[in-house]
Amino acid sequence: MKTMQMPKELQPLLSFAEASEQDTVIFTDKRRPVAVLVSLRKVDRESLALSTNPEFWRIIETARRQVRAGQTITLEALEKKYAVPAPNRALHRTRQKAARR
Repeated sequence: MKTMQMPKELQPLLSFAEASEQDTVIFTDKRRPVAVLVSLRKVDRESLALSTNPEFWRIIETARRQVRAGQTITLEALEKKYAVPAPNRALHRTRQKAARR
C-alpha cells in the first residue's frame, strides 16, 4: 500500500469527498465508472490492506466453496482429532448441552 500527501490541485476533491454523506464516491467518464474514492473514517489500515489483497480473496473464495460443498468440521471434532481441550470449559459444556437438544 502506498501513502502520499494530497496534491494542492486535488484539495477541492478531498473537500467534496469529506462533505459527501456517502462513504463512497464513484467517478465516471462518459457514464462509465472509472474510479472510486472510499472514506477511511471507519476503516483501519489492516482491514484496508486485506480488502485489496488478491491472495486474501482467494483464501476467502476457497473457504466459501468448501462451505457450500459441505466440507466443514466442527470445533468439537477438531478438538477431539487433535486432543486439544476447549479453551473455555464453561463454553464447552454449553455447546454439549446445545448439541444434545
